[in-house]
Amino acid sequence: QVQLAESGGGLVQAGGSLRLSCVASGSRFSINAMGWFRQAPGKQRELVATLTSSGITDYADSVKGRFTISRGNAKNTVYLQMNNLKPEDTAVYYCNAQVRTDTLATYVRWGQGTQVTVSS
Repeated sequence: QVQLAESGGGLVQAGGSLRLSCVASGSRFSINAMGWFRQAPGKQRELVATLTSSGITDYADSVKGRFTISRGNAKNTVYLQMNNLKPEDTAVYYCNAQVRTDTLATYVRWGQGTQVTVSS
């Protein structure tokens, strides 16, 4: 089973920046797509940004122009650069991976989440 490890959350003032990282580890797998979702208190989990193995990106309208998703040199790593953060970006951010095994089975894996808090 693939495991996802997130890092980079924290407390930042409005207008500041943070960079989240997510590393997928395991054996005999490849990644179809990775992405970031977030969940604020009392709200449903929502998509923030996704990146396919072919390099196609998608962003929530609320973060377009401020957040950038990218892949590391090791293709099992994904980053989320968050600039010009706003208090409404406060949430637990979850890494998500669509995994393909060496037998071509696919499944979705979630990270444990990392807290991002933006103060006004």
